[in-house]
Amino acid sequence: MSETRYALNGMVCTVDHLASAAGVAILDRGGNAVDAAIAANAVLAVTAPHMCGLGGDLFALVHDGSNDGAVSALNASGRAGSGADPARLRAEGLDRMPHLYDIRSVPVPGCADGWLALHERHARLPLADLLAPAIRLATEGFPASPLLGPVADFVGTLPGAGDFASARRPGDVIRRPGVARALTALGEGGRAGFYQGEFGEGLLKLGGGEYTEEDLARPGADWVEPLSVEVFGHRVWSVPPNSQGYLLLLALEILAELGPPADPADPRWAHLLVESARAAGHDRLDVLHEGAVAPLGTAGARGALVDPGRRSPLPDVPTGPGDTTYLCVVDGDGMGVSLIQSNASGFGSLLFEPGTGINLHNRGIGFSLTPGHPAEYGPRRRPPHTLCPALVTRPDGTLRTVIGTMGGDAQPQILLQLVTRLLAHGQTPGEVIGAPRWELGTGGTGFDTWRSAPLVEVEEGAPWADGLRERGHAVETIPYGSNFGHAHLIDILPSGVLAGAADPRALIGAALGR
Repeated sequence: MSETRYALNGMVCTVDHLASAAGVAILDRGGNAVDAAIAANAVLAVTAPHMCGLGGDLFALVHDGSNDGAVSALNASGRAGSGADPARLRAEGLDRMPHLYDIRSVPVPGCADGWLALHERHARLPLADLLAPAIRLATEGFPASPLLGPVADFVGTLPGAGDFASARRPGDVIRRPGVARALTALGEGGRAGFYQGEFGEGLLKLGGGEYTEEDLARPGADWVEPLSVEVFGHRVWSVPPNSQGYLLLLALEILAELGPPADPADPRWAHLLVESARAAGHDRLDVLHEGAVAPLGTAGARGALVDPGRRSPLPDVPTGPGDTTYLCVVDGDGMGVSLIQSNASGFGSLLFEPGTGINLHNRGIGFSLTPGHPAEYGPRRRPPHTLCPALVTRPDGTLRTVIGTMGGDAQPQILLQLVTRLLAHGQTPGEVIGAPRWELGTGGTGFDTWRSAPLVEVEEGAPWADGLRERGHAVETIPYGSNFGHAHLIDILPSGVLAGAADPRALIGAALGR
C-alpha cells in the first residue's frame, strides 16, 4: 500500500528520493514548479539511467496556477537524423525497427531541448542553479538504487559505459564525470554547449552518417495544443500525437458512457476498463503518427463495440516492458507540472556516447518499416511515442491533479485505472497508487501490445482474474512490480492542501512536501 503524504506549500513526487529532495530544495530557494521539475529530472538523469536521461525524450504539461485554467503542452521528442533510410533496413531483411544496439533506432535526444524550452517559458531561477544538484551527485557520487544496482554490472561491460563497471549491488557508489561535464556545458553554454559540445560531437561520430550537424543545430522541442476531455465532473488533459495520450482520453470517454461499477474490486469493473482500452487502442498502429488527428469524440461508435458481459471481438491489428520515469510538482502558488522522460527500453538502445557516457534511447522502435505508412522511419520524422503525461482540472479551470506513469504501451491503461479510482470513486492518492493493476500485454517487449490480440496481465493479489476469464479474456497473473508502472500523483484538495503518493513499486520513490 502506498502512503498519502500531505503538504501546504509545495510537493515533489518522483521515483527517487534524491530527485524529490532536490526539487523541494529548489522550491525552498524560491523556485517554482517548473524550476523544481527541471532540477528533479536532472538528478534522475544522473541516478536513474536505467529509466531516463540526457539521451532520451521528454513530454510535459504545465498548469500555470491561474484561475483561468491555462494549460500548456511541450513535445520534446527527438527526430530521426537526416541519414534515416528505411529502404536500407528493409534490404537487410527487417520488418521492424531494430530494438537494441543499432544507432538507427536513436532519434536525436530531446531531453535537453525540453528543459531549455520549459526554462525559457516558465522558470524563475538560472538554469545552472537548477542543474547544480545533479552535477554534484554526478561528480561526488551517489549510491546505486535497488533498481539500478542489479543491472549496472551488466551494462558496465558495454562500450562507453565504464561509469557502471564497479557497481555490483545496491548501495555501491557510482560517479558519472562525463554526465557532470555535459550538464555543466548545458548550464553554462545553453543549447550549443550540449548539442554542439562534447556530447553532440560524440553523437555525430557514433552515428556514422545517421545525423548531420544541422540535425543537432535545430531545436527539437515544440509547444503544442494539449488535448482534453470532460469526464467524471472534471477535465482530463494529455498531449497530442505523436504521443499516445489520446488513448487515455478516448478510453475515459468510452468508460464514462458505459458507467463503471461502484466497487473497483468487482471483476466487471476491470472488464469494462479493459474493453474501453481495447476499443480506444485496437487501431493504434494504423492511426498514431506525428501530425495525426486524435480520434476523440468517437466514444459513442467505439463504445458500441464493447460487450458489457463478454470480451468483445474487436479486430486484431494486421501487422507484423518499457522503462521511463514520471515526476510531478505543484508549488505553493498552484502551478503544476506533469513531466515524463524516457529512454524507452531500460538503458535504451544500449549504446553510449563514449565521451560523456550518456546512454542513448531507442525511441525509434516506434517507427514503421511498412512503405508509405504515415509513421514510416524517415529523415527528420518523430516516431509514435508511448509517453503520455496527464493533468486534471476542475470545472472552473483550476488545477486538481498532476498524474502519470511509466509502462511502455500500458501507460494509458494504467492511467485509465488511476484516474477512474481518483475521480469516479474518490479514493485517496495512496489508495489510487497502491491498488493492484492490470495491463494489456503480449509477454514481449512492452512495446508490442497492439501487434496481436493482447492478453490481460493481472497483478498478483488483484481480485479480477477469475472474473475476467469467465468473460472470455486470456489472463496471466504476474508478480507485483514495475511491469505495472511507477505511477505518481499530486492531488490538490478543496482545502488547498496537497496530497501526494509515490509508487511503492519504485522501491525508493518519494512524495516530499514543504
